[in-house]
Amino acid sequence: MADLPLTLPSLRAAYAAGTSPAEVIEQVYARIAAVGDPHIFLCLYDKAEVLAAAEALGPFDPSKPLWGAPYAIKDNIDAAGKPTTAACPAYEYIAEEDALVVKQLQAAGALLVGKTNLDQFATGLVGVRTPYGAPLNSIDPEIVPGGSSGGSGVAVGHGIVTFALGTDTAGSGRVPAALNNIVGLKPTLGTLSASGLVPACRTLDTISVFALSVEDAFAAYTAAAGYDAADSYSRDIPVGPLAAPVPARLGIPDPASIRFFGDSVQEEAFYTALEVMQGWGCEIVELDFTPFYAVAEMLYQGAWVAERYAAIEEMMTKTPDAVFPVTRQIIGAAEKLSAADAFKGIYRLKDLIRQAEPLLAGIDALCVPTIPTFYTVADLEADPVTPNSNFGTYTNFVNLMDMCGIAVPAPARDDGRPGSLTFLAPAGQDAMVAGLATVIEAAGNRTLGATGWARTKPALAPAGESGTIDIAVCGAHMEGLPLNHTLTSRGAKLLRRAKTAPDYAFYALAGGDVARPGLVRVADGTGASVALEIWRMPEAEFGSFMKTIPAPLGIGTIRLDDGSTVQGFLCEAAAARGATDISDLGDWRHYVA
Repeated sequence: MADLPLTLPSLRAAYAAGTSPAEVIEQVYARIAAVGDPHIFLCLYDKAEVLAAAEALGPFDPSKPLWGAPYAIKDNIDAAGKPTTAACPAYEYIAEEDALVVKQLQAAGALLVGKTNLDQFATGLVGVRTPYGAPLNSIDPEIVPGGSSGGSGVAVGHGIVTFALGTDTAGSGRVPAALNNIVGLKPTLGTLSASGLVPACRTLDTISVFALSVEDAFAAYTAAAGYDAADSYSRDIPVGPLAAPVPARLGIPDPASIRFFGDSVQEEAFYTALEVMQGWGCEIVELDFTPFYAVAEMLYQGAWVAERYAAIEEMMTKTPDAVFPVTRQIIGAAEKLSAADAFKGIYRLKDLIRQAEPLLAGIDALCVPTIPTFYTVADLEADPVTPNSNFGTYTNFVNLMDMCGIAVPAPARDDGRPGSLTFLAPAGQDAMVAGLATVIEAAGNRTLGATGWARTKPALAPAGESGTIDIAVCGAHMEGLPLNHTLTSRGAKLLRRAKTAPDYAFYALAGGDVARPGLVRVADGTGASVALEIWRMPEAEFGSFMKTIPAPLGIGTIRLDDGSTVQGFLCEAAAARGATDISDLGDWRHYVA
């Protein structure tokens, strides 16, 4: 078997064609050997054990969404009969049963191959705070792997597994994604059970998902999610399908508050990625990020440092030398705090969130750089604290504010290092931010992680709402033009701007009180890509709207340049006689101008 991309669509196609899970597992272990990094896994399962699990799957079962997909978990998550260390040898124990998320994934057909390295006790964003030796970044071994879920991020980046579980308290499920050119999905707190998870900050922890694509990350998240009555922090929040995205108002840091720590290349990459979102139809809203930064600073002050201390109090008091030195230094700060300090911190957090609420009220999602800059292993050797703190600039506030988020690769920087955006929204909006992430994921020329595998187009659910219809317009009905009122007066809203496939001729029609274009279907690939706007209208208003449309125009199915289709205005071919061919302009606004 040739090297098979281990994305879910690729695996499903291969299994349907007769590839066996055993062949995929052989590839997994061959890839581990080829990568040759002994520090990715703290517990790599014996290949024979995984092959036996693959054999036990039986015939291909497409009803199981993760059937035959190899995956890994961070070694602060329990797997029955295997050691859990949280990257601390003295802490090690043998788990009696699988964490609930592991049970969920295996019920969906996934194959667990091992447990990955991490910053000890999930305290860090750099991935080098481990006594077992740090894994190497999959893209560039000089860059830190990211943490605390470094092993999981690196395993996915190399294409060793289809997806991997991490955890996220301060950004540990997002920073490694940015550093390894992969997706990091940080769910709404409580949608993934924490049963069987070694806590860092129990009130803020969530298990997270790394994958090579948004589609794969969301599929794994959906399979793992579910209310757990045994976890007192679990929440019964439904997980919707990964929907086709709709344009949003995106809040970004304003020029006075944005932080890149002198990295002009990262700054340029961020604004270039924003142009992609704007071109797709999103509105950018600049916000003063001071309240968000102030919330971020709370994470390693007061109550939440004390919460980390509570998780390993016995070790900190009885065997402190067993704790990694920089980890001990950070968590040990709690010993100087009182209960009163903790409550003061909680009160301050509430005050800061109240300050941020008006900023969030006017937007649909935040869009931030996942990391403000890059740091190397040498940088961390020189200063083990400051780079870690800077990595948390756009991540530390998220869980404290009960937001969900997803880090997604963006077009690469000018120096070749990966780009990454993070979309953030209030709890329960996981499907919405994931939909937005598919837009930037499709931009530019990018391969998956460090693999060289090509991207695959995600299978998205329709974005339409019940009782609505989406209509593409290409002329006088567009925003700000003379007939736009026939849409807006019926409650229609602009969803996004798009282009047709290059399968259309475009004409300025003769006659009429208002200048109108005609979009005429021609042979595949022999026409122009024409600019469109897609509007969503209540179905109840569609009949009266159609009465305003004169011949030779009508509604038909239009093919878009991304391969999808939409209903929209088409013109009878006969009307092209005597009309002006404006196909070379490809945009009615350009013709009007």
